[in-house]
Amino acid sequence: MRTLATHVGPFTERPYYSLAELETLCAHELSSMDLMPTTPKPIRIERFVEKRFKVTPRYDELPADVMGYTVFGPDGVREIVISRSLDESNEVYAEGQVRTTIAHEAGHGLLHAHLFAVYRPKKSLFGDYSDPDKPKVLCREVTGNNRKVTSYDGRWWEYQANKAIGSLLMPKALVHEAVRPFLTHRGLIGLSTLAADNRETAARELARIFQVNAIVARIRLTDLFPAEDGGQLSL
Repeated sequence: MRTLATHVGPFTERPYYSLAELETLCAHELSSMDLMPTTPKPIRIERFVEKRFKVTPRYDELPADVMGYTVFGPDGVREIVISRSLDESNEVYAEGQVRTTIAHEAGHGLLHAHLFAVYRPKKSLFGDYSDPDKPKVLCREVTGNNRKVTSYDGRWWEYQANKAIGSLLMPKALVHEAVRPFLTHRGLIGLSTLAADNRETAARELARIFQVNAIVARIRLTDLFPAEDGGQLSL
């Protein structure tokens, strides 16, 4: 991880994570908590938060456009709050939305907690809710259902946390194993590729296996099997 200068947000520098760095970091964190499955199955993301940050996600009434937020202190994550309306929703995508939101907040915890150990922002980070003196990341837009895609508008912290969603809920090695029936092999060394006409079927199967919404599975496939590269597994 390296840092870059930034004029967006209350900090003068921001961390930069490549996709490969995020993959390695999230896989290590899951394994260190003994929560990396040996076969493709849903990640116990709420349990991960409990073990890694020593907090239990709390469900509360939040403004309609707020999915959740993370409260930080100098010693790291102090609280993760999820919108109660997500948990109580009867929509078919609700469970996946809750899991996605928890993973998003966990991403903030993994990627951004160190900022609060080094700097003390003068105001609540990137938004405010209930107590303006408590530093927090307020997440108004989290990708998670089939009707909404996040627009970042320069908010690097949201982009990074959203990228962590895939690495936490759908670890690369497990995705590769789960998607193997949909792969074809080409070339002398048998490179694994995901053909365009197999992508949607593979995404639906990944969504089922990992208990995520279809759009999360599609984004994950795009990260690992970029269409412009012929759907070849990325390194």
